[in-house]
Amino acid sequence: MAPAANLPSAPPASPEPPPRPQPRNPSDLFWSFTWLALQGFGGVLAVVQRELVEKKRWMTNEEFVEDWAVAQIMPGPNVVNLSIMIGDRYFGLRGAFAALAGMLTFPLILVLALAVVYAQFASHPAVAGALRGMGAVAAGLIAGVAIKLFTSIKSHPLGRPLCVAFLALTIVAMVVLRWPLWWILPVIGGAACVLTWRKLAP
Repeated sequence: MAPAANLPSAPPASPEPPPRPQPRNPSDLFWSFTWLALQGFGGVLAVVQRELVEKKRWMTNEEFVEDWAVAQIMPGPNVVNLSIMIGDRYFGLRGAFAALAGMLTFPLILVLALAVVYAQFASHPAVAGALRGMGAVAAGLIAGVAIKLFTSIKSHPLGRPLCVAFLALTIVAMVVLRWPLWWILPVIGGAACVLTWRKLAP
């Protein structure tokens, strides 16, 4: 019997990437956003990015930046808009309502209780000093998240130099010119969107 011809062996199939983690059901969304909201004292952006991107890995940094930008241009609190978007993405209308309820139910109860306590002690110098200190921590949290998210622009169609230019323009508009948000978003944000669309068009 003639020996079999030496046929080239097929390359081994590359292993499929593991499925991305996602909420198991609307109840998981509710409790996840409840825990997220209860942590959101001051620097809520930092908490949202850490919980959704780093811990639960429901989204990447790039996806978070894009969804957060959409949440910012919609009316209402940014984090509430984001929770509705994520809930709807996974479970439709049920998921949107579950995420919204998680964001609002327990924090509302807690805020009402704290408001009653704060009304009694608002004029106390120690309370005022503590709140000023918390403001500094909140600013630091937001700055830290901004640095983390800055790495996501390395693959942006505009390229890093142009993204840095838009970042600088936004800071100048907010800090120096004191433009309101409803001017910054359509003018600077609109220009960035148009340039990005033109880069992607070909």
